[in-house]
This record gives sequence, C-alpha cells and structure tokens, in this order.
Amino acid sequence: MDISVFLKSVIDTDIAPVVICDLEHIIVYMNPSAVSSYEKWGGDKLMGKSLLDCHNSVSVEKINRVVDWFKIDKNNNRIFTFHNKKENKDVYMIALRDEKGDLIGYYEKHEYRNKETNSLYGMN
Repeated sequence: MDISVFLKSVIDTDIAPVVICDLEHIIVYMNPSAVSSYEKWGGDKLMGKSLLDCHNSVSVEKINRVVDWFKIDKNNNRIFTFHNKKENKDVYMIALRDEKGDLIGYYEKHEYRNKETNSLYGMN
C-alpha cells in the first residue's frame, strides 16, 4: 500500500488542527479537526486559498520570517510561535521537506498541555 495513505491517516486522526501550506502559502490540506476549528472562517473552503489572507500584517511578517529561516538551513525545522492560554497549548511552525531535504512547505503544529483524563488503555 502507498505510504501516503498511512501518512494522511496519521494527520486525519490527529485531534489537533493541521493546516498544510506550500511555499506560496496556499493551503493544500486541512485535517478534519482544522476544518471544524476554522469553520467560521470557511472551513474546507479555505483549501486552495492563501493562508496569508487569514492573518493580519504582523502575523504575515512573522510567517514570512519563519519560512525564510526554514530556507537558511535544512536543520531549521521547528519554531515555537505561540502559547494559547485558553486551550492550554503550544503552537509551532514545522518545515516540510522532500527526500533531498529541500523545503516544500510548512504546517502549524498544536501541542496540548492538558493532562490526559482517560484511563490507561480505556476503550469504553
């Protein structure tokens, strides 16, 4: 089976929103959590549109600076961008690279800090 099927499944089952952009800042994919989280801004209709259109000028400047930083070195792949107190999560921009290590895009990664409330291996 094609590995891309597995990778898409990993992204789609993540509880955190995942919005993947190319180097032109075009949203090429949103997982179901992202579609739901950004529904009031258009949800899945945002795919194919510029991520930069969803941000103010200060944020656009920061996004462009991070992408430029990703381009400087193949080891520049993750940067902390924000802590969301309301949802108790840290937000990062992550570089996406091809098999040669060339930058092909980026995505925003959300890492929640809340302690898990489910029981170990709870399958209820």
